[in-house]
Amino acid sequence: MPKRLLDCCASDFRSFTKSDLLESIQKSEGRVIACETIGTVQPLLGNVTNAEFAASMGADILLLNMFDVQHPVINGLPETEPENTVRMLKKLTGRPIGINLEPVAEGEEGETDPIWKMSAGRRATVENALRAKELGVDFILLTGNPGMGVSNPAIIETLRKFKAAVGDSIVLAAGKMHAAGVLTEAAESILTEADIADFTAAGADIILLPAPGTVPGITMEYARTLISCAHRHSALTITAIGTSQEGADTDTIRRIALMCKMAGTDIHHIGDTGYTGMALAENIMAYSIAVRGIRHTYHRMAISVER
Repeated sequence: MPKRLLDCCASDFRSFTKSDLLESIQKSEGRVIACETIGTVQPLLGNVTNAEFAASMGADILLLNMFDVQHPVINGLPETEPENTVRMLKKLTGRPIGINLEPVAEGEEGETDPIWKMSAGRRATVENALRAKELGVDFILLTGNPGMGVSNPAIIETLRKFKAAVGDSIVLAAGKMHAAGVLTEAAESILTEADIADFTAAGADIILLPAPGTVPGITMEYARTLISCAHRHSALTITAIGTSQEGADTDTIRRIALMCKMAGTDIHHIGDTGYTGMALAENIMAYSIAVRGIRHTYHRMAISVER
């Protein structure tokens, strides 16, 4: 029987199955921190990966954005073979690792900033899901970067394929932090109770939704309604700060954190563009302290990857 994730160390994570990871998150009762980072940009600390930096500030789970499974790159990582990139990061951080894949067909991307330009290894294809499994990825989040044109129907269709291909071993999360270029799915329409029912029926283990206060119309009350719906469908939830407010002041971060906890979320996500690449380091720690206090925060920051 797995321990709650709050108490886990690197050796626990190495032995976890998919069901163990989900159960350990649930047992932590809304006190799990997931930090999203970008590995293709210059790391904030030079020769230390952004993922390592985020882990050192209290992240329990690391989510890699812009990660190309066909050409894996994490700047700051010691030299290693491409196929060993994720496993090397796990060795250095002692954390479960997830990646974003985006369900948008070639040639159908929306207008977006060049930084988010799509590559073949970031598309949500079965080939890339299987490649992610080979690389040692623990979970896949089906979502969309700004302006990319990812829609909820595309997420549902992809979930069905991924459930058949890798659903027995990889945690599948799904949802959007913002409209992702689909204006008919903006504000309160980013995610509805009907979407949640469709996502879970198609194979989602975790439902992602915007954190209250990060997207127009997403209040604590509305988030609570969506989270309760996900729980009724036996899914966990992750509330996401994906609107660059990971670069706001710490008071704003604490307010968002407590709204997410009051709304009932299982996982608290902090995005990757405080500065480009990761959240402000102090905001990761501030968020963690707000939802679980200094004891659990410092424990996660201090525990050795050799344990």
